[in-house]
Amino acid sequence: MDELQLNPLYEKVIDDLMGQQYSIVDDFFSKEEVLLLRTSLLEKYEEDMFKKSAIGKQSNEQVVDAVRGDFILWLDEHNASGGEAQFFDKLNGFKEYLNRTCFMGINEKEFHYALYPEGTFYKRHLDTFQNDSRRKLSMVCYLNDEDWKPEYGGELTIYLDENGSEKPIDIYPLQGRMVIFESQVLEHEVKPVKRARLSITGWLKTRG
Repeated sequence: MDELQLNPLYEKVIDDLMGQQYSIVDDFFSKEEVLLLRTSLLEKYEEDMFKKSAIGKQSNEQVVDAVRGDFILWLDEHNASGGEAQFFDKLNGFKEYLNRTCFMGINEKEFHYALYPEGTFYKRHLDTFQNDSRRKLSMVCYLNDEDWKPEYGGELTIYLDENGSEKPIDIYPLQGRMVIFESQVLEHEVKPVKRARLSITGWLKTRG
């Protein structure tokens, strides 16, 4: 096996996950990579390739606007090009690093673009399904305008448990920011947005 080169960025994520079950990284992807993904998302949204999001497993999906209001487009790694190919290349490197340093057994992933139109939200939830524990890490990278301001809303609120007391953490969706957290542990929500909110979102998964 090749000698593993220490990656300070990935080590920070690991330390954060071990210490607080989530990590916020503002330079996981380069500015150029983020802008390529943003351009791709907007082009495909304009081409009407997105669909209304649903809740539940694919075999029993339901569109419930009172729960979530985003539009999504699932990404196919095998047919990815441009910014999406770069995105998956970097994620594969991160996945291998986690498996070699933390023995997480991650061998699957699923990601989609997400666009929240003005006035939409996603109610508090956990990123796992009943009788399905494959999702280990949730990841979201924000592709918003550079001038995103707090008054635009759309923050990700993560609910922590500190000594039996609930502590909500608000994370603003600044362009290029990556948030990584434990899928089976942390409940979270997307607060109502005042302007379109863009991201690429997904999960690193085990075989089961």
